[in-house]
Amino acid sequence: MAASDIKTTNRIVPLDRVRNIGIIAHIDAGKTTTSERILYYTGKSYKIGDIDEGSTQMDWMEQEKERGITIVSAATTTFWTVTDPNSPVPQDSYRINLIDTPGHVDFTAEVERSLRVLDGAVTVLDAEETVQSQTETVWRQADKYNVPRIIFVNKNDKLGANFEGTVKAIIERLGANPAVMAYPIGAEQTFKGVVLLLEKKALVWPGDETGAKYAEEEVPADMKEVVEKWRNKLIEQICETDDVLLEKFLAGEEPDIKELKTALRRAVIAYKLVPVYAGASLRNKGVQPMLDAVVEYLPSPVDVDHVRGTDVHTGGEITRKTVNEEKFAGLAFKIQTDPHVGRLTYVRIYSGKLSAGQPVWNASKQKEERISRMLLMHANKREEIDAAYAGEIVALVGLKETSTGNTLCDKNAQILLETITFPEPVISLAIEPKTKSDQEKMGYALSKLSDEDPTFRIKSNQETGQTIISGMGELHLEIIVDRMKREFGVEVNTGAPQVAYKETVKSTAEGEGKYIRQSGGRGQYGHCFIKIEPQPRGAGYEFVDAIRGGAIPSEFIPPIEKGIKDAMENGVLAGFPTVDVQITLYDGTYHDVDSSEMAFKIAGSLAFQHAAKHADACLIEPVMKVEVSTPDDFMGDVIGDLSSKRAQILGTDKRGHLTIVNAYVPLAELSGYATKLRSLTQGRASYYMEPSHYEEVPKNIAEGIIAKSGKAQSAA
Repeated sequence: MAASDIKTTNRIVPLDRVRNIGIIAHIDAGKTTTSERILYYTGKSYKIGDIDEGSTQMDWMEQEKERGITIVSAATTTFWTVTDPNSPVPQDSYRINLIDTPGHVDFTAEVERSLRVLDGAVTVLDAEETVQSQTETVWRQADKYNVPRIIFVNKNDKLGANFEGTVKAIIERLGANPAVMAYPIGAEQTFKGVVLLLEKKALVWPGDETGAKYAEEEVPADMKEVVEKWRNKLIEQICETDDVLLEKFLAGEEPDIKELKTALRRAVIAYKLVPVYAGASLRNKGVQPMLDAVVEYLPSPVDVDHVRGTDVHTGGEITRKTVNEEKFAGLAFKIQTDPHVGRLTYVRIYSGKLSAGQPVWNASKQKEERISRMLLMHANKREEIDAAYAGEIVALVGLKETSTGNTLCDKNAQILLETITFPEPVISLAIEPKTKSDQEKMGYALSKLSDEDPTFRIKSNQETGQTIISGMGELHLEIIVDRMKREFGVEVNTGAPQVAYKETVKSTAEGEGKYIRQSGGRGQYGHCFIKIEPQPRGAGYEFVDAIRGGAIPSEFIPPIEKGIKDAMENGVLAGFPTVDVQITLYDGTYHDVDSSEMAFKIAGSLAFQHAAKHADACLIEPVMKVEVSTPDDFMGDVIGDLSSKRAQILGTDKRGHLTIVNAYVPLAELSGYATKLRSLTQGRASYYMEPSHYEEVPKNIAEGIIAKSGKAQSAA
């Protein structure tokens, strides 16, 4: 076996024949439908899965089948053979590791972690809705990790489908440089195929059956002019990315198709161009050319030939080549509880080789772990393997300490890979077990679910004894409670959803914390001075140690910070966490005998409370970006209703026969909005929202929240 080969139970595949890709898009753009077609045409499944029937392979959870949405990202492995003699890659069978991600913003963590470990992505757009809000969000996530993409404009058979309008929206809303490769033949009910522009060849699907067979025809006579226009534009775009081809183009010579495709592959990997394809997944049309494009234009692990990380010992940057001979390095990007094999850890292997039974080193936690079994996953089905190689995505059984974002590596060649960052929860819910037996099971279930989902948090309210769970939205928490019941047999009562308010300060202040106790024998003594300053919104918390001359011994600095952090958890106004502050510890005193870590921890807590109360503390609330799609008749009612909810109207757009109203609305005002919108618009409008930012709560509303919390006296 060659050094850079991947072995599976049934085939050996060279590493340059591997594609690790994700399907990303707005909710309802057709990601799972497209994934199911990919599995069917590649021979991975023998029947096309249908979302409405609940027969999809990628949406395997009961909740996904019932609701017709994707909740967890599902990984699978399949193969596709390229037969085009002009292909920029060798004609051969290629292994595609595919991850289908959720479109709903409540499950954004699944998209974030998938993009962190993928080499390329397919963005699915709705030809009628064009570029929607969640598409912009996932596109920015892909930008963050420099993931090359291709675009599949889906639903060209839908009423109001507008392919050229979608291409225009790609430029305006995504800031991308789209290279149209396949132009649709017909639109709405007349859509029947695509013209491949470079080849000047029409692919026509005769009916809506499986779509496995299609006819190659001449370009329809009435399309020759539009095809020529888009083809010339495409050739110019490709030539602009390559000096040799540009010279030919300017001399009036057209490069051959293989040269153009080879240059396009380089441009896509360098993220200079984004190939655009057209189709209708539900009608089984246009998927195969997009599959060819996945292999021909998206990178293999070899194209991303090395990964950067941090040396655990020196803190300097080091790299690992994507080859099997290198020392092992991989990133754990997903934890899943499997009813049959227990805890599964999904790992992207960046370098080296991994074998079942082998010990691995968790560089993030400095602990050794042992792999008992290794699996290739096909959604929720498993295939056991003995070894895995650079470039693969596998599931490991037996890792007890590893969590999402941890680096696994060789103990003698330690490296820390860039971790994964997740957004903060915006909504909370109080839950309590229904019976005594549920009490014991609830803790276990919550711990397993928070292990799987980094955006799901659990907190105990010491005063009320309640358990508070927090997440990215009402749907997110609803699914969590449903999973507790179905998967863990835990029945719980839930309170009304609560908005995740936070506290911050608007001005600079100083505070003193002094803790002295004398009760015979050794006493307690801790004393410190801090300064608190506001930070920009979203900047988080920063601690600065400015102690000079040993005013406080260095071993007491961490306990002071711990005390400050503990006090920040409960704020000073209404018991909400304090965020976006810089705290500087600049002076203090200590006692040779009586000073202790505990005393300084309490002093730190007291100093924070003293400083925050004098720094113009205020409440801040999550503000959502809301997009309402409504027929024109109801636009005035929709805008009027949003204005009554303290909304900031950003403007309106026209999209087909609908008007899109964009606004920023405080989350606290959006409870029950779906029902209100339906009644306002006779059920004809829909809305989408995603977390945007935090803003100060107006004074009159803040006073009510503080009074309700029973902490009004703290604000004095």
